[in-house]
Amino acid sequence: MEFAEVVRRRKMVRNYTDAPVDPAVIDRALHHAVRAPNAGFSQGWAFLVLDTPAAVRSYWEATADVSAPDEWLTGMMKAPVIILPCSSKHAYLERYAKPDKGWTDRDEARWPMPFWHMDAAMATLLILQTVVDEGLGALYFGIPPEVDATVRARFAIPDEFDPIGAVAIGHPADGGAQGSPTRRRRTPLEQVIHRNTW
Repeated sequence: MEFAEVVRRRKMVRNYTDAPVDPAVIDRALHHAVRAPNAGFSQGWAFLVLDTPAAVRSYWEATADVSAPDEWLTGMMKAPVIILPCSSKHAYLERYAKPDKGWTDRDEARWPMPFWHMDAAMATLLILQTVVDEGLGALYFGIPPEVDATVRARFAIPDEFDPIGAVAIGHPADGGAQGSPTRRRRTPLEQVIHRNTW
């Protein structure tokens, strides 16, 4: 598929069939993910792949009421793969305290933005684009703050890594919960692009 077509077709899929996903597709998506830009080549990311029915079910049990699923949860629970991209602030602070970077401390205030999260998000976008290129569907969604500790404990996520969300991956099915693009128009380019000055 041409790159422009991948970008055009990328959307958030909220309903899946129960067909399995080829593990080679997930491997390709992860190989693409680690090609994302990352400050200082810190590579402060990790990806927790849940690709067995038991692991996926365990994720949903940790984060939602599976006894009374709504339309969104019903569609999402059928996705056979969930990837939790994680970022490591520790890796960035350590990397920039190395002699070639010139900082002698690990002061977080030196960072104008949390690049550890931003770089993990760019890696996540490469996962989403790869999935589209492979003819599958995906949805990036947040992990509710009130279940963060439960998810960390259940899947033994180390303290120095923070899940920035989750990506459900599978074969798209018709129907399911509708996303915001069905209720809101895309903002025209002339309202969001400013050249040379705002």
